[in-house]
Amino acid sequence: MTELLDWQITLPAALAALSLGYLLGSIPFGLLLTRAAGLGDIRSIGSGNIGATNVLRTGNKKLAAATLLLDALKATVAALLGWYVLGPEAGLLAGFAAFLGHLFPVWLGFKGGKGVATYIGMLLGVAPWMVLTFAAVWLLVAKLSKYSSLAALVATLVIPVVLWFMNEPKIAAVMALMTVISWVKHKANIERLIAGTESRIGQKG
Repeated sequence: MTELLDWQITLPAALAALSLGYLLGSIPFGLLLTRAAGLGDIRSIGSGNIGATNVLRTGNKKLAAATLLLDALKATVAALLGWYVLGPEAGLLAGFAAFLGHLFPVWLGFKGGKGVATYIGMLLGVAPWMVLTFAAVWLLVAKLSKYSSLAALVATLVIPVVLWFMNEPKIAAVMALMTVISWVKHKANIERLIAGTESRIGQKG
């Protein structure tokens, strides 16, 4: 607990990390890629989301995969840049800010994605071994339930707990905060899961 409260980063370094992370995270790759491919505004189809899941609704799997990768890597790059230039704590702040930038991009009226890919990208930057844990939990829950959203929600719950028991309190705390925010962004999915109306993996229409 003492380590969790003992942050050594200076205010200027923290502000620089947060600004860097937010700017990187706010790049709307889903929107940019679909427009470049001549598919129009991704916000006008499906859920209106700018993330990879909605990009997939265009029928372009390669574009969706590219969106997923880039949305993840923008948090990874932010975390690594912050970490190596300003220190580990700056890396955590930069990765967290990238997550917020993806969810609330200033360029799109603060209406962004739901953050699962960026959550994974943050993990890749600050605790890369945990990406395998996330993937394992996601695959298990997805196989049992056939719900992609439920798999992601459960995986985000498991990650902070595992990190805490691995004696990584600062990373666990930041990831726990990201989990809470991610659950709030998935409010509609949670409501559909409770009602039994959430789309299952492979379900059409």
